[in-house]
Amino acid sequence: MMKNPTRALALVALLALPLSSPAEAANATLYKNPHCSCCEEYAEYLRQNGFKVDVKETPDLEATTLDAGIPEKLLGCHITFIDDYAVVGHVSAEIVQKLLKEHQPLIGVAIPGMPPGVPGMDGPKEGPINVYAVSKDSEPTVYAVQ
Repeated sequence: MMKNPTRALALVALLALPLSSPAEAANATLYKNPHCSCCEEYAEYLRQNGFKVDVKETPDLEATTLDAGIPEKLLGCHITFIDDYAVVGHVSAEIVQKLLKEHQPLIGVAIPGMPPGVPGMDGPKEGPINVYAVSKDSEPTVYAVQ
C-alpha cells in the first residue's frame, strides 16, 4: 500500500509524459553544393539523431551562407538552418542540441572547411575541433569543442 497517494499520482503523471529531446521535433533545411557528397552523409547523420532534414542544392552556397550572416572565414561545404539558427559545416548533433536548448542570441555555429573525422567526413579526427559561435555584434568565439 502506498503511504503517500499524492506522490504516487505525481509519479504516474511524470511517467505518462512523452520522452523527447530538442532534436526530435527539429526540422532542418540543409543547403549544399550540388557536387558535394559529404553533405548528404551529414544530413543522414542528423536524421539518425532525430532531426527531420530537407536537403536542397544551391549553385551559390557562398552567397546563401554570407546572406545568413556567417563571416567568410567560417565558410563550410554546407549550411543547415534549424529553428532560428544557422549551422555551418559538420557540427555534432550534441552541440546542435545544446545550441537549441540554450536559446542564445546567436546567428548560429560553424566549423569551417571540411576537417576529417567529424560527422559526415571520412578519415581519422586530427584532434579537437573548434565550433565557433557567430553573433551579429561581435567576432566569432569558440562555442564548443568536438
